[in-house]
Amino acid sequence: MLREALAADRRIAVLALDPRSPLTRGAILGDRLRMDHAAGDPRVFVRSMTADPGSGGLSLLTPLVLRALEAAGWPCVLLETVGVGQVELDVVQAAATTVVVMNPGAGDEIQATKAGLMEVADIFVLNKCDRPGADEARRDLEQLAATVRADGWQPPVVCTNAQDGTGIAEVWSAIARHRAHLESGPGWQGWRERFVSMALHALLRHALEQRLDALTRRRPYLDRVAALARGEGGLHEARDACLADIGIPRGS
Repeated sequence: MLREALAADRRIAVLALDPRSPLTRGAILGDRLRMDHAAGDPRVFVRSMTADPGSGGLSLLTPLVLRALEAAGWPCVLLETVGVGQVELDVVQAAATTVVVMNPGAGDEIQATKAGLMEVADIFVLNKCDRPGADEARRDLEQLAATVRADGWQPPVVCTNAQDGTGIAEVWSAIARHRAHLESGPGWQGWRERFVSMALHALLRHALEQRLDALTRRRPYLDRVAALARGEGGLHEARDACLADIGIPRGS
């Protein structure tokens, strides 16, 4: 994708998410190693981030970084997630165009039948199309993507081979067509509103988490935990008291 963008003389930023260890909270952040051919090109910016557990395959700060890249003047931002399942679908709000990449012979054909993936995919990419079973996988995907969605867009299926570049130009073209489709109707404004809402939600969540972290270090909270451990009082009453401590009235 970088080569296609640069061939079209487009500036492009890449935000790559890596899974984070739940034990050490560390991550390899090795995505940029696969993009060494673009190292030093001023038209390319690459940033690696760790994905937060429970954040839909993204990071809490992902929408804020995307906003910063947009404000910095990057016209095209490629967001690479750690992968999505039926519930890890926050990428739909963060990205205007969602590309779901699958491989033949790895169970992805079955995975594709799950409602979550079918609903989020704007473009299906079948990579490693030279492998055995690729033709069957392509037919399965085309059947699943054959229904035109309510917004009038029918997700295309593009076969690629990342090693030799087969089909990558077609993926870029499909992304451009989907962008044009969004901008020709209410889809673009609808996505912008969802994205801004996601960014604002991230800021609110971060502020609340900071207040909660501070709360758990205070004596009233520790005393309530000790009382609960002794069997005194109930969790709901303790919850209401803790929320009151940070200025959130009961029932809010």
